[in-house]
Amino acid sequence: LAGWVAPRSGTIERVGVERTGWVFQNPHGVARRAALDHVVLPLLARGARRRDAETEALDVLDRFALAPVAGRPFRALSGGEAQRLMLARAVALAPDLLLVDEPTAQLDLATAATVNDVLAGIAQQSSIVVVATHDPHTRDACTRVVDLAD
Repeated sequence: LAGWVAPRSGTIERVGVERTGWVFQNPHGVARRAALDHVVLPLLARGARRRDAETEALDVLDRFALAPVAGRPFRALSGGEAQRLMLARAVALAPDLLLVDEPTAQLDLATAATVNDVLAGIAQQSSIVVVATHDPHTRDACTRVVDLAD
């Protein structure tokens, strides 16, 4: 799905997928960099001006209830905050395809519901969101489900 592996034969067409975002289950960030910096960086890489990137990043952080920790270094975030930060960073890229592994694994029910709502909103707007999860609430928030249990 991510396009990382070339097929041994045949072709794969990803029509309309120019930009892919990927969020791993275990969050990885730069220990001393602020949460805001983690979301600003992809916006700067996309060509945004610093001030505009910071404004947009704060908006995305707020969607994930992370605005209060925007200035906190990554190493000082809880596991759930770090996970949501990685989601915010990926969402800031405005990907056509967003691949997410266990987005609510480290979250309480209320925070997980917020994450599920944000991901559902992104899927309704314009992105394809593919989620791997064991969480029944996250599964129920999806519009289509492929169960790989069997």
